Amino acid sequence: MPTDRLPRVFLLCSVLLAALVAATIVTRAQAPTPRGQGVTFTKDVAPILQRSCQECHRPDGVAPMSLVSYEDARPYAKAIKQRTGLRWTRGAMPPFFVEKNIGIQKFKNDISLSDEEVETIAKWVDDGAPQGNPADMPPARHFDSSDKWTIGEPDLILRSPEVVMPANGPDKWTDLGLVPTGLEENRYVSAVEVREVNDIPKGGATGTVGGRFIFHHMTYGSVAQGERASGADEGSSSWPIHEVGRNADVFPPEAYRLLAAHSALSLSAGHLHSNGRETRGHLEFAFKFAPRDYKPTNRRASLSLGNGNDIDVKPNEANQQLHAYAVLQENTKIIAFEPHLHASGVRMCEEVIWGMNIQTLNCVGYDHNWVRQYEYQDDAAPLLPKGAIVHLIGFLDTTAANRNLVDPRNWTGAGRRSVANMFIDLGYSVALTDEQFQAEMAKRRKNMMSRNDYDIGCPLCWAPPTQQAQPTANASGGNGNQ
Repeated sequence: MPTDRLPRVFLLCSVLLAALVAATIVTRAQAPTPRGQGVTFTKDVAPILQRSCQECHRPDGVAPMSLVSYEDARPYAKAIKQRTGLRWTRGAMPPFFVEKNIGIQKFKNDISLSDEEVETIAKWVDDGAPQGNPADMPPARHFDSSDKWTIGEPDLILRSPEVVMPANGPDKWTDLGLVPTGLEENRYVSAVEVREVNDIPKGGATGTVGGRFIFHHMTYGSVAQGERASGADEGSSSWPIHEVGRNADVFPPEAYRLLAAHSALSLSAGHLHSNGRETRGHLEFAFKFAPRDYKPTNRRASLSLGNGNDIDVKPNEANQQLHAYAVLQENTKIIAFEPHLHASGVRMCEEVIWGMNIQTLNCVGYDHNWVRQYEYQDDAAPLLPKGAIVHLIGFLDTTAANRNLVDPRNWTGAGRRSVANMFIDLGYSVALTDEQFQAEMAKRRKNMMSRNDYDIGCPLCWAPPTQQAQPTANASGGNGNQ
């Protein structure tokens, strides 16, 4: 092509390209947006908040703000996206910190969000947090404000002594003494729930969840009257610790816990804090009883895992690890996993080692502001053979990135105070006889379609079932070999 014609060709091409782009823009502008493509509060976000958030984020709830209506939620749209996007790390909402990319994923009372739900919230916020059609709003949830217990109507309610905390002051560590149960007979307990009752006005504005309470936690047991700590005697039982944000305990039917006749609750280790308002409060302990003829088929397992003695946590250092191991002396079914660290803790993992087989049961993010117990669904609870090694790993961050710390410059060791450290799994387990262990694994195998199915937490599920010894003729001395 002659060189003098090149500018004319380029000019013609430029004109045609500009016309094509303009036509495309007009076509796109005139094309209607497909129906149902936009994410709105009423249609998409409100159902998520109702299921996983409004139990706390509602008028008279424990959370600092309500998320019931669009008008409630809209000012916090960016914060909702940010906190749900944290998934299972410190500060994430809702406070259910099981990591979804590893380990067992079947839990009771799971309020966590799916990846799709997190993406839905993010898209809603990125699109300007539109309200949508009010007709799409789901029916409002009705919350009972009559202080009903989540475990149902209790058979016994015990009350701690009343405590008054000043508006501002140091934390208080105290033994609140004995609370007699008044029982004249032994009773097995199917569920227990602890709550704080105080004079803080309901519905009042608070900056944090801690602003609604004065009890951070209470460690307690039941003992024969005159004793001050749980021991090995028949009248003693340990009970799950009460902590801010912790759910009620529903024990497995095969191993309810004993509340003995003539016993008392020993409220041996309470941690209280000021909240900016002089507050008068106490704890209530609600117990649900099993029928009087109930007899447990299993006893609590002896598994105890963690370290509360010689912890060494260095200042200004991320990714520190603590380790603890336990060799199972009996077949064990783990009912619940409950990570317990202190302010520097950010994560805990639990794994089982059986021969060359290592299975991660779960990894769970940790936030000392929200303590949770993770109770496995019945068909997913780990079934571990005696001889297995259970390995607990705690992860700590003492840098300024961990906003739970008072001062990242401080070294910390073991201790009950939040500025000290603990490293414990507070979950609980039951022991299984060999026959019970084989029966439990047989149930699991029925749900496994083939050997390609993998049951995390049951390393022997595909092992050949043991055969019961059959009597032979020569066992009675009859026709043996001569």
